[in-house]
Amino acid sequence: MKKLRTILFLFLLVSQSAYSQKIILDKSNLVPHKVSMQMVNLKGKKVVRVVKDSAVKEADEPTFVKIKNTKFKNGSIEVEVLSRLLPTAAPSDRGFIGLAFRIDDMNSKFESIYIRPANGRAEDQVRRNHSIQYFSYPNFKYDRLRREDPEKYESYADMGLDEWITIKIEVKGSQAKLFLNKNKYPCLIVNDLKQGSDATGGVGLFVDVGTDGYFRNLKINPSK
Repeated sequence: MKKLRTILFLFLLVSQSAYSQKIILDKSNLVPHKVSMQMVNLKGKKVVRVVKDSAVKEADEPTFVKIKNTKFKNGSIEVEVLSRLLPTAAPSDRGFIGLAFRIDDMNSKFESIYIRPANGRAEDQVRRNHSIQYFSYPNFKYDRLRREDPEKYESYADMGLDEWITIKIEVKGSQAKLFLNKNKYPCLIVNDLKQGSDATGGVGLFVDVGTDGYFRNLKINPSK
């Protein structure tokens, strides 16, 4: 019986590892789209630096580094992010940084959840309430969602600029949950992903205007 339990444990371990993929972040498997990208050393670690192209003026656009050869539908995506404000950032910029997922081949449709670290410890409670944001490109950007369904696609969580924050998104069908910093419970739940439950596609490292963004330790764990 003990031998059988050991064999079963090893089988489960191998099965799980087959579906778990830690992505090596280097230029060989990253494709910048409407952003500039560099491999840099930050605090002694090799990380990816991403900055939005200045020519892209609108918010919630396909401004990300896309991971090559990823087809993601359901499962989890986890990454550590650090956000700073560029010297050229406007007073309204918040260090926007996060993940895009289910990106189609033409980069014309995708889902995204990002954070606004500059809001997390603001003295203004309304700003705090806008610390986390879901949007769906191209038809459901933050301004439309905030206007039509205020508070439904945004939330608060403690966070700040210039600190590493672990983002984990769990996706199943039309639902996505965002977890921060290994917390047991999600900070945001989206029950009606706008691309629909059958959408599938790539994964991207997302930034928006005014952000000096850094990424490391990306893990993609697909499921059925």
